[in-house]
Amino acid sequence: MFDLPNCPKCNSEYTYEDGSLFICPECGHEWTSELETENDDDKIIIKDANGNILNDGDSITVIKDLKVKGSSSSLKAGTKVKNIRLVDGDHNIDCKIDGFGAMKLKSEFVKKA
Repeated sequence: MFDLPNCPKCNSEYTYEDGSLFICPECGHEWTSELETENDDDKIIIKDANGNILNDGDSITVIKDLKVKGSSSSLKAGTKVKNIRLVDGDHNIDCKIDGFGAMKLKSEFVKKA
């Protein structure tokens, strides 16, 4: 069997080759053999509703009333959130909100405070 590289994003060993690309079936990341050695572009760029770049540890404000799954109450516009963490995925902000607990938010519904 061939010795294929592990995925540079999730370090999965179940990668496979498709033409000139390596593909990870676990996270869906695709890369070429040239990018295998250049692994410096792992930074995520996430922008708020106004186009400002968000960073880990920033404070944000919710700009729209948001329904919370599994709760009868909603997250009101103007709610301030401190010390956010940016992650990959559909909901790209991890945070803790007073009165709600741990939550994931989409960056399109917040603005940088």
